Amino acid sequence: MGEQKRKYSESFYNFISLAGATLAGVIFCIIILLVLLDAVSPSETPYFGILTYIILPVFLIIGLLIIPIGALREQRRRHRGLKAQRLPKVDLNNPQHMRSVIFFVTATCILALFTSLGTYRAFEFTESVTFCGQVCHDVMKPEFVAYQNSPHARVSCVDCHVGHGAEWYVRSKLSGAYQVYSVLFNKFERPIATPIRNLRPARETCEKCHWPEKFYGKKQVNRIHFLEDEENTRWAYNLLLRVGGGTGQDQAKESSIHWHINNNVEYIATDMRRQEIPWVRSIDKNGNVKEFRTVGMEDFNPDGNEIRRMDCIDCHNRPAHIYQYPQFTINSAMELGRISIDLPEIKLKAMEILAAIEADTTTEQGMTRIKEEIYSFYEEDYPEVFEENQLEIEAAIEGLQTIFQNNYFPEMKANWRAYPNNIGHISAPGCYRCHDGQHVSENDEIISNDCNICHLIIEQGNGEFTQTDLNGLEFKHPEDIDEEWKEEGCYSCHAE
Repeated sequence: MGEQKRKYSESFYNFISLAGATLAGVIFCIIILLVLLDAVSPSETPYFGILTYIILPVFLIIGLLIIPIGALREQRRRHRGLKAQRLPKVDLNNPQHMRSVIFFVTATCILALFTSLGTYRAFEFTESVTFCGQVCHDVMKPEFVAYQNSPHARVSCVDCHVGHGAEWYVRSKLSGAYQVYSVLFNKFERPIATPIRNLRPARETCEKCHWPEKFYGKKQVNRIHFLEDEENTRWAYNLLLRVGGGTGQDQAKESSIHWHINNNVEYIATDMRRQEIPWVRSIDKNGNVKEFRTVGMEDFNPDGNEIRRMDCIDCHNRPAHIYQYPQFTINSAMELGRISIDLPEIKLKAMEILAAIEADTTTEQGMTRIKEEIYSFYEEDYPEVFEENQLEIEAAIEGLQTIFQNNYFPEMKANWRAYPNNIGHISAPGCYRCHDGQHVSENDEIISNDCNICHLIIEQGNGEFTQTDLNGLEFKHPEDIDEEWKEEGCYSCHAE
């Protein structure tokens, strides 16, 4: 009985081509299975996506490439000693060649279809929040946790960091390539340096949703503080923030905060974090220019320095990655009942603990220290409270640990001090970077530090002593420090 005639060219019947075909077939089946699992899975797992859409397709392509490599090697082995053909011959009149061509054309079309779908899914995955925040878990953990607790938690990372268009997509991928290298070889900074030097302009991202020219009127804001006394005295402020947008110089007084964005304001910062601003320039609609310099730096020369036009990010520099300062987080937890105000001196003790554990090197150390110090404090200083208020003490520990987990990341040295928030002027210079009363023009005009330019206090007090005036009140400090609060910025004490 004669040898059975093979369907395809003899060159494909070799161990190497068979191994390549087996590898490609197995990987293809695994990818199909994982794609189906991904389609029905209720949540997105970063490593699952990387395996399915990035790693496995590479091995599929390798397997497919091995098949013709093995065939060429086999062909050369069979024809060794004969004159080599410059190019392989394909004779469609030969049934074996015809079947090979039909098979590979069909397989290529099917592969191209699945490759295009897989490529798009890979692109979609690399643009996802899961990919940005969880793949490089240790490095991005602070940013990802802060993002999940931010007002922009429903806005995907790429909407701000990349935006629309091919140009910034390519830029982001080139930047991402270096970031991958930094992670693989432990070259990244701790904490990650900000501001990002190549961040897309806010007018191309923020203003796709927020339109400063359409910001009108005032916004009412309540600020609750608890004093660091034994009773945790509650002190409240009711403010009207002037958030108007402003469309010209004639509206400066009424439009307030967002006037900066709709008019041309430029500045020079002398530090990387843009906290020290010795030079400011404003250009009105008629082209009139005013330059302001900090007192003592009248001879400052702007030449050779980066001049930035003020945009959203210069004030809203932590829009989605906010590391809250302890005063704010503890006050909020106490107001919401997560930390009981009935525990004596809890505000003072919580502040002391958070200040102390900033130096801890691991999250685990900080979590343990919170628990031990609160238990120890009440057991030694308030034994009756310790015996009778165990549930409140445990809740306070849990509340403070939550604050710590959401805002302090010792492994990456990330916290509110590493990333100053320019909104306001409590935990960082913020508004005072320019509105400190120390920026003077050649005509002796001063960039005002009048509080009422940006907000009006319409009510303040501790309940027993409450002042109310819709036309605005002079700020009263909760503690009796006389006029000292007028002499320095709030941050000089609150950010210590």
